[in-house]
Amino acid sequence: MDQQPHSSFVTLPGAIIIAGALIAIAIIWVRKPVTTQPVTDGQQLPATAQVNMRPVTSSDHILGNPNALVKIVEYSDTSCPFCKTFNPIMTRIMDEYGPTGKVAWIYRHFPLDKPDQNGYILHKNSGREAQAMECAASLGGNDKFWAYEKRLYEITPSVTSQTPDGLDQKELPEIAKFVGLDVVSFNECLESNQFKDKVEADYTDGINAGVSGTPYSVIITPSGTKIPLVGAQPYQTIKSALDALVSEVK
Repeated sequence: MDQQPHSSFVTLPGAIIIAGALIAIAIIWVRKPVTTQPVTDGQQLPATAQVNMRPVTSSDHILGNPNALVKIVEYSDTSCPFCKTFNPIMTRIMDEYGPTGKVAWIYRHFPLDKPDQNGYILHKNSGREAQAMECAASLGGNDKFWAYEKRLYEITPSVTSQTPDGLDQKELPEIAKFVGLDVVSFNECLESNQFKDKVEADYTDGINAGVSGTPYSVIITPSGTKIPLVGAQPYQTIKSALDALVSEVK
């Protein structure tokens, strides 16, 4: 749901300190999509002045309390090796903070399946895999979305020179079966491409939010301040930021 104003707030100096600490260590891990200039692996990004992403609503995929004090919106690509590294970190974060209702994780798609200036496509299957996740949600609701998401990241090989195509696409219905979905209905959904526009809307939203590669997350503070978090940041970095934000709430 939309971020609502709170009577409690994070002080501006506190938010600046947290944002500065995160941005100082932010590293971009994959090249930019075709709509932006290329970025080489390991290049630091400047601070983002403003994050123009759409509000979090009930139409999003939310793990945890929709009214949580702090929300982490992640733009992710299923074939991205650093997203694969980051996924269990976010799972650990939610295992710790989710039960208290103070932190929520919002997943948005950012498939790097667009050709670059040279016609090269980094992750050719990631858009279809994003649609598979949406099919899981349409057939089984939010719980099945997150179950499918978890299994997909668990078994998908990172796209490397050894596994250039990533996941064998025959595994997508097998994941549906694994999480308890009707495989026939799942296949019909996936072949229909009915969620292509939804995935593309997430991608466009990511561009507007300043996404230059994946994973790219935005921490929404209790006051509504948006702090970009670039790359597969370690658990302790995210935990320190969350602890600071939660402790500042009066």
